[in-house]
Amino acid sequence: MAEKKKRSRRGARAAKMAERGRPLSVDERAVNPGMLSGRFAPLSDPDISKVNEAVMDVLENIGLSQAIPSCVDAVKKGGGTYKDGRLHFPRSLVEDTIANCGRDFTLYGQRPEHDIDISSSKMYFGTAGAAVHIVDVESREYRDSTLADLYNIARIVDKMDHIHYFQRSIVARDMVEPEDLDFNTLYASVSGTAKHVGSSWVVPEHVDQSLKFLHRIAGSEEAWRARPFVSMSCCFVVPPLRFAEDACACLEAAVHGGMPVLLLSAGQAGATSPAAIAGSVVQSVAEVLAGLVYVNMLKPKHPAIFGTWPFVSDLRTGSMSGGSGEQAVLMAACGQMGRYYNLPTGVAAGMADAKLPDAQSGYEKGYTVTLAAHSGANMIYESAGMHASLLGACLESYVIDNDMLGAINRTVRGIDVNDETLSIQTMRDVCIDGPLHYLGHQQTMNLMQKEYLYPEIGDRNSPKEWYEKNRPELLKSASAKVEEILGNHYPAHISAELDEALRSEFNVMLPRKIMVPGS
Repeated sequence: MAEKKKRSRRGARAAKMAERGRPLSVDERAVNPGMLSGRFAPLSDPDISKVNEAVMDVLENIGLSQAIPSCVDAVKKGGGTYKDGRLHFPRSLVEDTIANCGRDFTLYGQRPEHDIDISSSKMYFGTAGAAVHIVDVESREYRDSTLADLYNIARIVDKMDHIHYFQRSIVARDMVEPEDLDFNTLYASVSGTAKHVGSSWVVPEHVDQSLKFLHRIAGSEEAWRARPFVSMSCCFVVPPLRFAEDACACLEAAVHGGMPVLLLSAGQAGATSPAAIAGSVVQSVAEVLAGLVYVNMLKPKHPAIFGTWPFVSDLRTGSMSGGSGEQAVLMAACGQMGRYYNLPTGVAAGMADAKLPDAQSGYEKGYTVTLAAHSGANMIYESAGMHASLLGACLESYVIDNDMLGAINRTVRGIDVNDETLSIQTMRDVCIDGPLHYLGHQQTMNLMQKEYLYPEIGDRNSPKEWYEKNRPELLKSASAKVEEILGNHYPAHISAELDEALRSEFNVMLPRKIMVPGS
């Protein structure tokens, strides 16, 4: 009889373990892409009104210089004025644009499971940056970044559950000609991941070439326009309050080509934007709203992301400080302004000043990304992999930061409060009729994966267990994960036959041999 009970208990434990190991459907997971954000508000309601009034004043009475003729013509047709080399945006034009512009759109992946709905305050984590170095964690040195590195980062991101989209994060410094750089950056990105991709271009002719390439991948121009899976990251302004002429020409090519655009203003506080944090917010918001008017005068309701990215300077040296507390609150304020206008909003966070994935990197990324994620912004760019204030990217950090992003997303989800989660019946079961603990209760079993998230490489063992497992180190675990992904994950969403055809049509410089198993 005793043996029978033991077998029964063992069977029950095995059943519970099998249930815990069961793959969850998307709806059952502890976190998913697109959790609703907006709980952190560094600006009060009166503050927001003051910022908005200052923005309208700047746009109407200061305006922006260096607008290209097509920009001037488009904005003037909407009611703008051009005087003494500056393009001015009347309040009525700006407010009408905000009221009628495109919102609640989708950023598509090459596969539907990676589509991103950026309506409301749904929030997503992604990469970005233009690092010129790769961080080698073994040698603790920085080396020039290459096209192969970009492809490898895309492959890693393709496997990270909590990195929801991929914007090119490094400059391929082995590409000599700008045309080769623009095209091959796009090629390596869309080949390395089926998630939505963001990239950038230096002249409109390069955009046109890339659009032809994207039409081929999509199957036709019509198919591309129905599901554009690449967006343009466009620094269309050179702060303070000047248009960037070549970037504006690229912006127009993207709009006419059906490509969503991230309208970026990236002033640096104390250098190219005011040192006062509120003033930095005002200038960045004004610049991006000018871009929003520009885009909507070219094509009403074209998908455009409100990309206020003002950066912080260390005023002792003038160098950028991407991991500072000021950077955290500045980006959160920009996210809050995006929610105030109800615009699809993207901010940047996670740009650690730390040179390596160490304790400094952890705390800098932790607070900058958390505040941005809770601000109400839809897209958190730069959220993984970056070091040295965007000068370096680290493959291991994408894996480490994926754990961090999952945990932060869990804080964004918050607490579910309903009759079931208030747990009165569960307490009655345990305290009156049960064993005075909740370990084996059905509610505990049901919520182990639905309510709780667990790190993939982070260590939660006791010191004794940690010691028995040969004292694993986070960085070594991340390196092993990178090695596993790069040795086994070769995305095949673009067929080998199509890839060969594309190579015959375009100047693809990423060797085919590194894109196949066993290379």
